[in-house]
Amino acid sequence: MDPPFSEMEPSRWYPADDGEAFRAAVRLSLVVGVGPRIRRALVERFGSAQAVFAAAPSELREVKGVGTTLLRRILDAEREIDVEAELALCRRHQIGVVLETDADYPRMLREIHDPPGVLFVRGELQPADALAVAIVGTRHGTQYGLRQAERLGASLARAGFTVVSGLARGIDAAAHRGALAAGGRTLAVLAGGVLNVYPPEHASLAVEAGRQGAVVSEAPPLFQPLAGGFPQRNRLISGLSLGVIVVEAAARSGALITARHAMEQGREVFTVPGSVESRASRGCHRLLRDGATLVETADDVLEQLGPLVEAAPRDDGPPVRHPAELQLNEMEQQVLAAIGPEPTPIDQVVGDSGLPVPQVLSIISVLEMRRLVRRLSGAMVART
Repeated sequence: MDPPFSEMEPSRWYPADDGEAFRAAVRLSLVVGVGPRIRRALVERFGSAQAVFAAAPSELREVKGVGTTLLRRILDAEREIDVEAELALCRRHQIGVVLETDADYPRMLREIHDPPGVLFVRGELQPADALAVAIVGTRHGTQYGLRQAERLGASLARAGFTVVSGLARGIDAAAHRGALAAGGRTLAVLAGGVLNVYPPEHASLAVEAGRQGAVVSEAPPLFQPLAGGFPQRNRLISGLSLGVIVVEAAARSGALITARHAMEQGREVFTVPGSVESRASRGCHRLLRDGATLVETADDVLEQLGPLVEAAPRDDGPPVRHPAELQLNEMEQQVLAAIGPEPTPIDQVVGDSGLPVPQVLSIISVLEMRRLVRRLSGAMVART
């Protein structure tokens, strides 16, 4: 059974001032039939969600996608949709409500052509989540596939990436568990509401993800996951990520839909090869024929995403040269800052960092494991 929500930290996104503009944005997201594209068209036409609800019926009809039924739903929304009850539910369960216009809205997701207007979040999104990689695959993973997903999830988490997946059975769950076991961050993206975890046996896994990352959905918290919602959910998995790794996917698979979204969104697509005799790898092999990057280890991903990582902005310090830098504590950052790209004497690192020799040597070993520095001949070290 899912542990009490009170065990989780309150979200920092629930707005202190949830005024009328905020309520209107949430209300618009709750109108049945107003998907991300129609919502964006409405807001672009009228300027805001408040203006949408103030618009005349004749003006609303001019927006592509707004027919008679949807027009009536929009006109009746203020009377029919109880936004206060929905927000009270979010408060009780410490669910963050993040608008597309908020500074805390994921930067990568804002870049896609159909971003959700509202995200409901259990846990905490962070700026470091801009360096994220998705791992997806079949719900019926083989032992080989599950092992690869967990291994890649752990390796990428140790390298400083946030691991994104859909909390489904099989490959998704293995990827989440790998990231969690490595002490890294993971984002679980749901097709239903964040209080209606599917599959139900992953409720505890969702709580773990919320503590070490976030559980995210564009659907209201109690929304029942429907079959048609999963493909739409998949665009968020790829949209939150720099790239998508497919680990085992049959010829017809939801993971291939995620890969297609990734291609459309300009994200990198990776895949893990499998046996030519395995039905679970046919989709992966098709992706390889179509130009996906073959992945054997996390190093293959790091090499391909290197330029994107270097270009990623950072709010609290110098530019990130490697995603593993985001995982460093204060003392590790001190030692790394004392090491240049040219050979640096360890004695100089000790002096510049102000830390004891044994501690510096220990930290250099950690930085080596994270591929941030390399030891040279003698008592010298350099940035990679």
